[in-house]
Amino acid sequence: MKEVVFLLLCVATFNSRAQNLSSKLASAVAALEKDKQFEHAIVGMYVVETATGNIVFERNAQTGLAPASCQKVVTSAGAFELLGKDFHYKTLIGCDDLLKEGNRRGNLFFVGSGDPTLGSWRWKQTSVENVLKKITASLGKNGVDKISGNIYSDDLRFSYNPVPDGWIWQDIGNYYGAGAWGFNWRENQYDLALASTNTIGERTIVVSTDPPGIADNITNLVRSAKKGSGDNVYLYAAPYNKEIFASGTIPVGENKFIVAGSLPNPPGTFLTAVSAAIKKEGIDFTGSLFTFSNALKNNSPLPKMAFILDSIISPSLDSINFWFLKKSVNLYGEAFVKTIASQKTTAGSTDSGVAVIRNFWKTKGIDPASLKILDGSGLSPANRVTTNALVSVLQYAKKQPWFSSFYNALPEMNGIKMKDGYIGGVRSYTGYVKSKDGKEYTFSFIVNNFDGSPVTVREKMWKVLDLLK
Repeated sequence: MKEVVFLLLCVATFNSRAQNLSSKLASAVAALEKDKQFEHAIVGMYVVETATGNIVFERNAQTGLAPASCQKVVTSAGAFELLGKDFHYKTLIGCDDLLKEGNRRGNLFFVGSGDPTLGSWRWKQTSVENVLKKITASLGKNGVDKISGNIYSDDLRFSYNPVPDGWIWQDIGNYYGAGAWGFNWRENQYDLALASTNTIGERTIVVSTDPPGIADNITNLVRSAKKGSGDNVYLYAAPYNKEIFASGTIPVGENKFIVAGSLPNPPGTFLTAVSAAIKKEGIDFTGSLFTFSNALKNNSPLPKMAFILDSIISPSLDSINFWFLKKSVNLYGEAFVKTIASQKTTAGSTDSGVAVIRNFWKTKGIDPASLKILDGSGLSPANRVTTNALVSVLQYAKKQPWFSSFYNALPEMNGIKMKDGYIGGVRSYTGYVKSKDGKEYTFSFIVNNFDGSPVTVREKMWKVLDLLK
């Protein structure tokens, strides 16, 4: 009898705490909505007990909102399930003719699989230097001292358009707006070096690009601003187009201020790097460089690789996912979506991959209408996701064998393991938190259409989340 009474007291105490938390959250969110910054905003919040799934609090939990980078948890968990924790990309090195007396009589091929890590600085094995060493070593191992044909990059594993529908012009020329190609290189980024004068308002000077030769023409409208003002530059460019213009400001007195942009043609840039590397190693090559996408554009016939000489293997998906969530690398999410499409359908397109992901979550009980997504990273302001759906994804992930990899990849901020998101007018957070009394909660918190400083919005949202600790 005493055990029953004790159990009833525990349940009553727990229910009282849950009701108290619900009341506090309701008051905090109501106050937030009355704040001047949120006068015309929409606030969505959904909180459940992680262990039971019982609802602690909800506000507009079934309303579709732009989630920004919190959408990455949908792509991440979907990739773990649809591709697998140990999935690796493979880039093939091959030819179309047999070796004869050290002379590769035909063409040399690099066949892309959409690997977003090729040439990335985040792993030693994927660095530009090590990838090029791997290629030249492979040619040497196969006795190649001359290439009499051309060098091709097959970049058609994914659709011709690297950029998802819904991305805006202000984003796609910048490093974070780099689309996913069938052949990616250096995370599809280049560096633009600018020099500024000591006078505020004067136009800056283009010093260089790394790699060189990225643009045929750079229209530079960037001007000098006050010291310490930081990088306020936007680069405007489109895929396959080497016309770039830059606007905005950098601080005064800079000799080599670096701004990162998105490569207009990653597979072509890769071929240029390969050509230089093999010539440096003494391999004779006087042919031309071609990308399959360019051949497709010109309706030219595509040569076929007949023999595989070697391959370049990427890090595992769980390792790639670490950077995808931890540092919010948009390219990785877009590559995941297109890879899912190429694995599960006949087309490696964003639309096809998104359809597969939405259908997968439908089989797990999430209404596709609550996941109206256009991309894998959340960069499009046209995405609409409910806080209920995001929490459902996190609750599903909690029960999977790959959860530790997923959880470890989530950033920790404000003392909470959570993914954050920010685009114009949007702030979002979703993740897991443990309270002082040991209770665990899963939550999603999104604000759309706020006014004023995003920094103060973050501070106000964090104060609400502090109630869960």
